[in-house]
Amino acid sequence: MKKFKFELEKILEFRDFEKKQAEVELAKALAVETEIQNNLKEIANQYATLDKYMNGSLSFDDMISMSQNKNLLNYQKEELLNQLAEAKLVSEQKRKILAECMKKTTALEKMKELQLAQYKEEVKRAENKRLQEIAASKISSEISAST
Repeated sequence: MKKFKFELEKILEFRDFEKKQAEVELAKALAVETEIQNNLKEIANQYATLDKYMNGSLSFDDMISMSQNKNLLNYQKEELLNQLAEAKLVSEQKRKILAECMKKTTALEKMKELQLAQYKEEVKRAENKRLQEIAASKISSEISAST
């Protein structure tokens, strides 16, 4: 009996490749999100450090410097929040693409499993038929030899 061959194997391989690419793209998008979140945490730390430094200071120059620094930190924070919102949108798009790729790949894998199961069943039936033929010919030859 011929060896099992899934006719859509090349398509399945291509879908697997697409899925892996989608996983890589999602990982990149999530890395961007993480980097932005880390930058936001750093700004929060800078706020805390600035407040700690200015606690109790009555110098007018210190107050102006603190105000300018806080304005700068606020601007940076707003920019990062905008970037984070955009990054989350990109990540969501990448998740949808990955989900679609996974769906296509899963469908082909199930089809391959079904075809493999059918192939194994056919092989089993063919073997049983062959064994029955061998047994029948052996019985027939024994009957011929005894007469």
